[in-house]
Amino acid sequence: MDTIASLFSFITWPVSWVIVQFHKVYGALFGPDTGWAWGLSIVSLVILIRICLIPLFVKQIKSTRAMQTLQPEMKKIQERYKNDRQRQSEEMMKLYKETGTNPLSSCLPILAQSPFFFALYHVLNGIATGKTIGVINEPLLASARHAHIFGAPLAAKFFSSESQISALGASLTDVRVVTAIMIVLMSASQFYTQRQLMTKNVDTTVKTPFMQQQKMLMYVFPVMFAVFGVNFPVGVLVYWLTTNVWTMGQQMYVIHNNPTPGSKAQAAYLERLSKHITQHGKIRRRSEKVIIKAIVAKGRDRNEFERKFINALNKAGLAAQADGTVTQGTVQAAAQTEEGADTGTATAAAARRQQPKRQTKAQRQSGPKQAGEPTSLEKSDEPQDAKPAAAKQPQKPGSGTRSKAQSGQRKGGPQRPKSPSKK
Repeated sequence: MDTIASLFSFITWPVSWVIVQFHKVYGALFGPDTGWAWGLSIVSLVILIRICLIPLFVKQIKSTRAMQTLQPEMKKIQERYKNDRQRQSEEMMKLYKETGTNPLSSCLPILAQSPFFFALYHVLNGIATGKTIGVINEPLLASARHAHIFGAPLAAKFFSSESQISALGASLTDVRVVTAIMIVLMSASQFYTQRQLMTKNVDTTVKTPFMQQQKMLMYVFPVMFAVFGVNFPVGVLVYWLTTNVWTMGQQMYVIHNNPTPGSKAQAAYLERLSKHITQHGKIRRRSEKVIIKAIVAKGRDRNEFERKFINALNKAGLAAQADGTVTQGTVQAAAQTEEGADTGTATAAAARRQQPKRQTKAQRQSGPKQAGEPTSLEKSDEPQDAKPAAAKQPQKPGSGTRSKAQSGQRKGGPQRPKSPSKK
């Protein structure tokens, strides 16, 4: 660990400078030699770093969702070229390039904060060994060595010897109890963060190997934190526990307000959103408008939860528009629903009402009507009682049926007059 930390010594000076600046502020409130002053300085360093990493976190979310969407296509490529690894890799890279996704984007926040983590480890290790490092001079070094967090020095480790801990002015029992509790909290927060992602913010409609990998990491990461945590100084444990809590809270906010499509979190979010819109008839935030706009643009590709959301608005007499707004009116709502069963039925009925009157077989075979004869769409002026009753009787098969039908004559009765009769 010391060798790895030395590789990031170039960032040690800015990290130590930030800690000292925060220490000046908290030292004026709690005392310069207290654990609160130094501990809160480390916490503030974490918060500052994570605020700077928010754009990378947003990119991580988009990349993770894009990778989830691509899992079916990736699985097809793996099955198609399972005997050709080189072609499989080429097709994968082609898929990433066409969709604009990057598998490494999901690791950007961790990779970006790793230099700060190792630089902080380098600073605290220098405090433990009594060496000045960065902008931490002799007075600040002495102040940091006397600072304890719940009885444990900042530079103490779980496996530190009793002589080392005694030199820092603490007891071995206090150090191991504090470090053990912090390691458990650090592992538990990591497990909860990953479990929250798997149970609430994963598209349940698609079963892919990516989900199995995430499920495996849910158990692997906490174990890794527990194993490596025993070699971290207390100050580094404070850093890592703070960043885990920040990640957990940040993820809870994203899941609550911008869940993954098809996930349980999306079902709960759309249910809350539909209740608010039906009660107040308007949208609260711009982010809600963006989500509604995306749902409308999907059309028939909406998932089950999105269809329920649109149908709930329709039942309330509301319609989601293409620009993300919601307006009154059942006509627009019916146009937005993708099922369209009722609308299709009404349209078909209207079309049937507009169809012309069905002609008889004799009329179809006789060809076009002569000028002056009423068409099937025109109402005849002939009274209903003037039509002979014989016309309603079915035709009997005979040799003269075909010739009479071709000549346009009626069978078995007087012929219809060319002009309407007058009573």
